[in-house]
Order: sequence, then structure tokens, then C-alpha cells
Amino acid sequence: MKPIILIIQILVAVGLIGLIMLQSSKGGLGAGFGGAEFYRTKRGAERIVFSATILFGILFLFASILNLIIK
Repeated sequence: MKPIILIIQILVAVGLIGLIMLQSSKGGLGAGFGGAEFYRTKRGAERIVFSATILFGILFLFASILNLIIK
């Protein structure tokens, strides 16, 4: 059972890396510290990639916890 969870964790990690690389970096550090003067909503494919990144992050967290619990 543990090797299956490890393989799932590796696949989810690779998918998460790919999704993070697909996201645009228009905001930069300035937007994080109040440098952006406007609010922009995510639409279309950008929203799908953002939601998928959150989902893959949660799946990675659960796979990591299961990997620790199962012996």
C-alpha cells in the first residue's frame, strides 16, 4: 500500500510543479506589498489553473499525511 501512495504523491508533486509553472507572474513582489493599484479577477483558463493548483496542493498534503501514517 505504501508504494502506491508514494507513486501517487510523486505524480501529484509533478502535476503541482507544472501547474505552478503555468501561472502568470504579472503581480510580482510589488503586488504582495501593496504596489498594485488595481484589483483583477481571475477568468477563464487562469481560474481553472488556479483552482487546480489549490486542489493538487490539498491532494499532496493528504498523500504526505497518509504516507506518514501508513506503515
